[in-house]
Amino acid sequence: MSDEQGTEYYTLICDDPSYEVMLVDCGAREMDVVLAVRKVTGQSLWHSRELARQAPVPLLEGLSAERAQSAVAVLQSAGARAEWRQEPEPGQRTASSP
Repeated sequence: MSDEQGTEYYTLICDDPSYEVMLVDCGAREMDVVLAVRKVTGQSLWHSRELARQAPVPLLEGLSAERAQSAVAVLQSAGARAEWRQEPEPGQRTASSP
């Protein structure tokens, strides 16, 4: 395709942005956090323990604001440090530093 034909690109705007939940720190109550991760993600106990030990790690993606807030509340009540934030648009992701 040549430049003379011209290519048009469109950005679709969604009314409902998606959010992600990050487990920042497991905290002192590791077993409680593992059970909370299991409850929130639906993963096995073993996989939930691995996720909790790998913090900081993204746990969930593509959530509504309400679901993200709810998941963070469950994690925080178990003693974890967790946060929710809007997912960046695909073109807005920054390269990881070396």
